[in-house]
Formats: sequence, structure tokens, C-alpha cells
Amino acid sequence: MSHYQRLVSASLQCQRFHTAAGYLKSKTGAEHRWLERHLKDPFVRATKQHNYRCRSAFKLLEMDDKHKILRPGLSVIDCGAAPGAWSQVAVQRVNALGSDPNAPVGFVLGVDLLHISALEGAVFLSNADITDPVTLKKIQELLPTERADVILSDMAPNATGIRELDHQKLINLCLTLLDLSQSILRPRGTILCKFWDGREAHLLQNRLMERFQDVRTIKPQSSRKESAEIYYLAKLYNDGVKHQKH
Repeated sequence: MSHYQRLVSASLQCQRFHTAAGYLKSKTGAEHRWLERHLKDPFVRATKQHNYRCRSAFKLLEMDDKHKILRPGLSVIDCGAAPGAWSQVAVQRVNALGSDPNAPVGFVLGVDLLHISALEGAVFLSNADITDPVTLKKIQELLPTERADVILSDMAPNATGIRELDHQKLINLCLTLLDLSQSILRPRGTILCKFWDGREAHLLQNRLMERFQDVRTIKPQSSRKESAEIYYLAKLYNDGVKHQKH
């Protein structure tokens, strides 16, 4: 059983949160349904139990257990890091704190437009735009060797509520990050990026396949079924091999 599966199994055995009936009744229909789903969500309960900053930690845990994205000694950039749950996972997986004296020590750098509360083992650039050249320079200065082994992106633009527009905005954000990877990603490095499904997804996929040997789509079990979010995992950056999607 993987670390991710053990965490989920433990969470399912936890006692449910207690919520006053009167509080639920005071909500509108939509609010009531959201709150009820939120309180019944095993990943929300597991988040609290295991002290992760939000439930998205379990998406990365699941993907890493299956696809071996992170390992001790790697340098990682976490884009769209706030509130810091993915950075928490990365710190553990790359041994950023040196907790395992027999394994190499990694490095985790989180970047977000929002404020990110301090986390032991990680360096954060808060209120920083990943697309700003000033931010790029700071990232290069902070990375131990100016380049990262892994770029993680759980970024998302502010939603307009117009699905196709939001989809296009996120694809453009991912394409911008891919362009930046030329300056900050080590050869044979890895990108894991979130996108929302839609007609522009093939543009991002094609661009990734031009630069990475192994490109695949992932829908974590911990991602809500009704969510349009999917992840592209692209490995072996810029190695000159003809790229295939799996």
C-alpha cells in the first residue's frame, strides 16, 4: 500500500466532523450542498488529520506515488504554491530538511501572486508574478544551480465563470510556464502542470511533446469527479527524442 493510500485509508476511519443542524439549515441550497459535500469529503478530513494546508496535497501524493516525480536531492519549483500544500509534500519527498541523513538533500522554492506562510524546508517568493522577468531572475538566484529538476504547477487564473474563457486563460498560463522552462528547467527535467479540459488542450499537449520525451495526462482519484481539472506530466526535457503521448 502506498503512502498516499495509507493516508486516505486512515482518514476514512476518522470520526466525521460535527456540524450543527441549524447552521446547515441557515444556508441556501447551493451553499448547503457545497458544505455537505465538503464535510463528507475524506480528503478534507485527511488534510486536517495530517496537517496539510489544503486537500490538494493528496493529488500530488497520489501522482508522485504512481509516477515517481520527486525524490531526495531534487530541486523543485512550485508555481502557484499558495497556501503551500504541494510545497509541504515536496519538502518531504526531496528531503529538503535533511531528515534522512543517508539521502541527498533537495531544495523547494514556491512562487505565488498571493502571500504564502513560511514553511520549514521551503523558500517562498510571495506576491510574485511567475511571468515577470524580475521574478524569473530571483528564481535563478535562489536555485542552488540556477535550474530546477522539477517544475510543479497547480496554478489557476481567477475564474470568470465562463468555462471556455477560463480554460483558455489557464492553457495560456501553462504555455507561458513552458516558455519559461527554457531558462529554469534542467535538461531531462520534469513538468507537472494543471489544465482545465477543453478544445485548446491539444495546443499545450503538442508544445509539451515538442520538448519532452514522455508526455501523459493524469486525472488523480483525489480530484473531484465533477472537476474539469487534469494534469499533464512531461518528463525528459529537451532530449531530442521523438515524443509520444501515453
